[in-house]
Amino acid sequence: MFDIITFGSASQDIYLESEKFLPVLSKDFNTGKGIHLSMGSKIEVRESFLASGGGGTNAAATFANQGFKVAYCGMIGDDSLGGLVIKELKKYGIDTSLIKKTKKMLTNISVILMQSGNDRVILVYRGASDFLDKKDILWDKIKKTKWLYLAPFAGKLTGVTEELVAFAKKNNIKVAFNPGYNQLTLPKKVLHNILSKIDVLILNQEEASFLTNIPYQKENEIFKKIDELSPGIAIMTKGKEGAVVSDGKYLYCAKSLGMKLVDGTGAGDAFGSGFVSGLIQKNDVVYAIQLAMANSSFAIAKIGAKEGLLRKNQSWPKIKVFKETC
Repeated sequence: MFDIITFGSASQDIYLESEKFLPVLSKDFNTGKGIHLSMGSKIEVRESFLASGGGGTNAAATFANQGFKVAYCGMIGDDSLGGLVIKELKKYGIDTSLIKKTKKMLTNISVILMQSGNDRVILVYRGASDFLDKKDILWDKIKKTKWLYLAPFAGKLTGVTEELVAFAKKNNIKVAFNPGYNQLTLPKKVLHNILSKIDVLILNQEEASFLTNIPYQKENEIFKKIDELSPGIAIMTKGKEGAVVSDGKYLYCAKSLGMKLVDGTGAGDAFGSGFVSGLIQKNDVVYAIQLAMANSSFAIAKIGAKEGLLRKNQSWPKIKVFKETC
């Protein structure tokens, strides 16, 4: 019996830091800012760092650090990078028996280009993770868990979302759902059916606005709409501004710890999995928010999505949570 099984992507993240990644302001970039690299040149890299990433494995690392019996279910390529992913998951004590390998695609790769004091650029290869299909899932083993944590899905895996949630409902398994764009753009009837069975719904501001078609600044209206769609707890993360959580009766607001941002990769995964960890541990929304905020704050203070994650019984500053009636 597992406490929780996570689903979502698994990748090998490659961090490269160099002062030669020169920032450039230009309207040619969507954000108005980019990186300048000279074609045909050899760019010296000051620091490099390898770590596993992806929403499914990042969440699994938090649960393992918090002392839960956790497994990750996903697909990797039958290659050396996939082997590195499995090796790191085992280091965290995460069960890897539900992972499938494929020769058709390589393991997902993210290359993160960083320069101290500036934002990052991430080059993403979406490989094997997107090709996990329902036939690849060991459903008898999935039945032996108390929770499912569904990180963002893409590709074939997106189409499995509804079946996974229905399976969980049928077998009295609780579900935490952190949908990505591909899941939020499922046919409305399918999406609403999924949301009606979710215990914890985790969204960022843009996702919450997209789902409800309400500007993210109108938080009360957003949560009224989400509470109609999903009966469980709803979370809206707001980056450095903190997060807002609704349990259907109250809205809970908390600010971030304001720790220096070193690497924001996996911050959302750290918050969502931290919240679910706290909820399982104490069945207390306030405590769950505090643990989630601390977990994500510590995560961004180190390079790599898993390096800064809190461990069980690790001390962290208490965070004030404000509560008001919905």
